[in-house]
Amino acid sequence: MPNRLAHETSPYLLQHADNPVAWWPWSAEAFEEARRTNRPVLLSVGYSSCHWCHVMAHESFEDQPTADYLNEHFVSVKVDREERPDVDAVYMEAVQAATGQGGWPMTVFLTPDAEPFYFGTYFPPAPRHGMPSFRQVLEGVRSAWTDRRDEVAEVAGKITRDLSQREIDYGSTEAPGEEELSGALLGLTREYDPQRGGFGGAPKFPPSMALEFLLRHHARTGAEGALEMARDTCERMARGGIYDQLAGGFARYSVDREWTVPHFEKMLYDNALLCRVYAHLWRSTGSDLARRVAVETADFLVRELRTTEGGFASALDADSDDGTGKHVEGAYYVWTPAQLTEVLGEEDGGLAAQYFGVTADGTFEEGQSVLQLPQDEGVFDADRIASIKSRLLEARSQRPAPGRDDKVVAAWNGLAIAALAETGAYFDRPDLVEAAVSAADLLVRLHLDEHAKLARTSKDGQVGANAGVLEDYADVAEGFLALASVTGEGVWLEFAGFLLDHVLTGFVDESGALYDTASDAEQLIRRPQDPTDNATPSGWTAAAGALLSYAAQTGAEPHRTAAERALGVVKALGPRVPRFIGWGLAVAEAYLDGPREVAVVGPSLDDEAAKALHRTALLGTAPGAVVAFGVAGSDELPLLADRPLVDGEPAAYVCRNFTCDAPTTDQERLRTALSR
Repeated sequence: MPNRLAHETSPYLLQHADNPVAWWPWSAEAFEEARRTNRPVLLSVGYSSCHWCHVMAHESFEDQPTADYLNEHFVSVKVDREERPDVDAVYMEAVQAATGQGGWPMTVFLTPDAEPFYFGTYFPPAPRHGMPSFRQVLEGVRSAWTDRRDEVAEVAGKITRDLSQREIDYGSTEAPGEEELSGALLGLTREYDPQRGGFGGAPKFPPSMALEFLLRHHARTGAEGALEMARDTCERMARGGIYDQLAGGFARYSVDREWTVPHFEKMLYDNALLCRVYAHLWRSTGSDLARRVAVETADFLVRELRTTEGGFASALDADSDDGTGKHVEGAYYVWTPAQLTEVLGEEDGGLAAQYFGVTADGTFEEGQSVLQLPQDEGVFDADRIASIKSRLLEARSQRPAPGRDDKVVAAWNGLAIAALAETGAYFDRPDLVEAAVSAADLLVRLHLDEHAKLARTSKDGQVGANAGVLEDYADVAEGFLALASVTGEGVWLEFAGFLLDHVLTGFVDESGALYDTASDAEQLIRRPQDPTDNATPSGWTAAAGALLSYAAQTGAEPHRTAAERALGVVKALGPRVPRFIGWGLAVAEAYLDGPREVAVVGPSLDDEAAKALHRTALLGTAPGAVVAFGVAGSDELPLLADRPLVDGEPAAYVCRNFTCDAPTTDQERLRTALSR
């Protein structure tokens, strides 16, 4: 039986194209084969930088006897969760409901009608730690399918009915107010780790979206506690091993509470979100550390994740060759004192060990250490440290590099576009803005069809077959809106409008609730719907934010109304689970502040005084403020209409809730208007 993955665009599926397992991609044909042969379906879901996915593949899917058993008794379907988040979400909900936990690799057994009846995640090749072996699981499922089919059908039907009847308690179609946002701040304060920054215990994830809420809440209310939590968390992460002290960029999460040992994979979405957070922290505080980390992370995105076509790759693996042919997690990043000395010499090696917290015992495994900036680092010669970092980076570049998932995911590229556009504008880095424009051009050219419908992925300039989901439409619109504010080019606002019109017609129901898939998408056993923010903003809250910004730029009432109704879920969840609705809370802050609408006009786009006013507007801390920049009398952007120069000078107009301030030609007055 053939393996059918060789012509897929997903790097994860291509990693399995040479398995002896007769894999099918997710398709109607796979389930038709299961019906024809009267066999159950093994659904295996993972992604290319997933460590335990690689382990299970090596132990089981590359094993000929296991493959033979699978090929004889099952139809095996392999899914990349990053290409098909809808399939992943539906069956992960079933796994979590049945077992109380989830994760990847996800292993689910289905009937030929795609109804799930047995669940798990990673299964070892031999029984251990109370887990059955994968072969035992396969034999048990086959036995049940063969001898107890009625029981299997009953279980599958019950699970499917239970899933289909789950409805989100939408709560309200009213946006949250002061009471809910104050309650959310209190909830975050209770979960805050004052010694180490961040929220909760180990493992500890970068709380990007909660940090955006805290920064916006401080900007709107002046709450010092909110700013302190955001600032201290950002500093602890930037000094920890979760941050790449040599090349910039953040790992996925820390396995400990101290941010010391990361899970080493680097994801595009984490780095895009954190780049923006640190840029916004600098905007609020002027912190040198925040500026450095924002710029280094932006440079990491462009240097290590940019594809030939101008988009951004999805991830770098955690694992790499340790020099012996064995793939080991973190091998590319960790150091021993002896390795430092070998590269730097005795004196600088000792200094580097002190500066980066590299110890004889090690902070990781086998006496190796993850580079950090310990809190008591003392005073060091900046030029000497720069030389040490440069030499270590050069030495590290000679090591076998982690693999890269070159798949371009529309949503995550939208997040990167927003981060790079703003970081470039704040720090006078036009090259970063140009990188954002190139990625946006790729999305328009390759991912958008003639009806402005969005494909989720592409690779090597070839568009994937999977339709965009809500987060794709929302995050790409967010990126385009940021580009419109930074560049003054109305085409980006126009494209954002096309995408958000699809959100209104295809993803929103009559109650104002949003679904993750379009109404005309492939029908699964349940239409996925999840408003909670996890590793990225949920499609629901991302759509609320983009709709709100678009309405502020254009005055479009349907978009404003849809944003308000979508924020009802934040009113319900914000005070109860603020860590898991962080972007929704950030959008609610913008809603309560207006958001403010700023139009900056000049005699030309090259006029220095006009450019200075534009930059001042972009640096305003008012939550979610939108900015239009152009020539007086231009119709490039709706906010520029009827905005003349003032006594022949460039001017800025600030409006909020249908009321406008007097126009100003003074940067300081504009700064005050956008920070009070």
